[in-house]
Amino acid sequence: MVGKQLTLVLGGARAGKSTYAQRLAEGGDRVLFVATAEARDAEMSARIVAHQASRPPDWGTLEEPLDLVSAMAPVVSGYDTVLLDCLTLWVSNLMLDDPDVDLPAQAEWLLELYREQEASWIVVSNEVGLGVVPATKLGRVYADELGRVNQIVAAEADEVWFMAAGLPLNLKVLSGDSTA
Repeated sequence: MVGKQLTLVLGGARAGKSTYAQRLAEGGDRVLFVATAEARDAEMSARIVAHQASRPPDWGTLEEPLDLVSAMAPVVSGYDTVLLDCLTLWVSNLMLDDPDVDLPAQAEWLLELYREQEASWIVVSNEVGLGVVPATKLGRVYADELGRVNQIVAAEADEVWFMAAGLPLNLKVLSGDSTA
C-alpha cells in the first residue's frame, strides 16, 4: 500500500475474504490484527485457532467483540496497517448485546477513529444480502443493519473488493466510483 487508505473486503462465507485481506496487510511494516470473534462453541473456537495460525507471528493482535473504538484508540498509533476482521461479527455482537444499538452511529465512530490516525485499514465483512430473505425477524434486521454498515464503510473506502470463489473483484473500479 502506498499512503494511507481504507480498503473494504466483502464476500460470502468461505469466499476468501480473510486470506485476501491478510495478503493486502502483508505490505505493512507494523500490522495490527483486530479480531471481533468470540469463541461461543467448538466450531468457532476451531475457526479462531485456524485464523491465528495463518497470521504472521510479528503482527500485533487485539481481540475486542464490542467496543472497537475504545479498545483500538490507545494502540492503533503504533501500527501502519490495521486489519479488522470482521464487521460481520462485530455487528452481530453489538445487536445481541443491545437490541437498540445505533449501528450506523457505531460505524461512523469507527470511521472517525480511522480519519484521526495515520494507519491504512483493511476491513473485512460478509455480504449477507445475496441469499434468501432470512426466515426470522432478527435475521432480517441483522441482514438490513449489516448492509447499512457495509454501505457506510464502502462509501468512505478507497477500495472495495468483493470476493467470490477466492477471486477479488474491485467494486469501486467496476462501479466507476474510483480514481484507480
